[in-house]
Amino acid sequence: MMQTSKHLVAIACGGTGGHLFPGLAVGVQLQRRGCDVMLMVSPKEVDQIAAREAVGMELVTLPAIGLVRGGGFAFARGFARSYRSACRAFKGRPLKAVLAMGGFTSAAPLVAGRLRGTACFLHESNTIPGRANRWLSRLVQGAFVGFPQAGRLLHARQVVASGTPVRPQFQPVSAGECRRELGLDPARPVVLVVGGSQGASGVNNLVMESLPELVRLHPELQFLHLTGSQDRDRVAGGYQRHSARAVVHPFLAGMHVALGAASVAVSRAGASSMAEIAAMQVPAILVPYPAATDNHQLHNARAFESTGAARTIEQGAASGPLLANWIWELIEDGEARTRMQTALGRWHRAEAAELIAEGILGRENPGVCQPSEGASSSGAGRTCVTISA
Repeated sequence: MMQTSKHLVAIACGGTGGHLFPGLAVGVQLQRRGCDVMLMVSPKEVDQIAAREAVGMELVTLPAIGLVRGGGFAFARGFARSYRSACRAFKGRPLKAVLAMGGFTSAAPLVAGRLRGTACFLHESNTIPGRANRWLSRLVQGAFVGFPQAGRLLHARQVVASGTPVRPQFQPVSAGECRRELGLDPARPVVLVVGGSQGASGVNNLVMESLPELVRLHPELQFLHLTGSQDRDRVAGGYQRHSARAVVHPFLAGMHVALGAASVAVSRAGASSMAEIAAMQVPAILVPYPAATDNHQLHNARAFESTGAARTIEQGAASGPLLANWIWELIEDGEARTRMQTALGRWHRAEAAELIAEGILGRENPGVCQPSEGASSSGAGRTCVTISA
């Protein structure tokens, strides 16, 4: 067991990169404030790979299992085992707070913290809170949300619209240097295709369908395609057949480099991916995952689209030629790109991780904050807002 006299904050953030990466960003800010950080993740490969970025943080792997139809017994057994693991990890430690970032890994540590009297908080990154966070919000002192409208569906005493944290390396950089680092031509435009930390066959298929038209419209295009583990060889073969220059990876830890290289991104509409796109101001076409709980990715995408920060194409209504034309327009129309980048900048909350770290340490009492200049009714441009439950 790691011995320490510092305050310890446990961050439960495993299951997907969308939960883990924002948790890492908050962990860095807590370390800068003199805290020890315990990162609690799932056994999934994506968690174990991504958690390598957790420099100086204690890593605890919990045997949690997601709740799926017909899997209630397995979920309950995984919860009980995770709860016992969390209690052992917390025993005898100066635990200051538990922060749950959503997902099935979050429940057991937060319940364990609550039952020992520790201050508990959660972060919800989506417009519509997930099932775990809706339930857990009854147990916490405060909640932080990426989209203001999510606060109306939570039960915490205080809800602060903090935005979704991104890691410090997510800021605009030289596209040419990023392309060179990835093995791409620094002078040619790049289409980044990413389906989230685990890939997305629907997005992969759509881009492959668009490829003949894209190559015809813009032969100079390059592609950086993150496929997920199952589709890598098939997608790489598609680019080869069309003689398109492409770098294809199942997964890439350095997403800030990938976004830095991109002229346009084609992406799922997970809230964490969208926060990173906003931070890097990459014009984007969002393809929401149609089976997401409560269709929350579509609501995320529509929020960005309503302010001009992205275009949305629903997977069921999408076609390759339509996607190809949208990509071509965003690359060729400099004014459209600039308008979208400006709108994305209004969604970026550079201070999100700091606000959450300060809030859970009790160093500020978040109150009602006024919209910043240029704020829209959707919440873009708002620094924070507290919603009384």
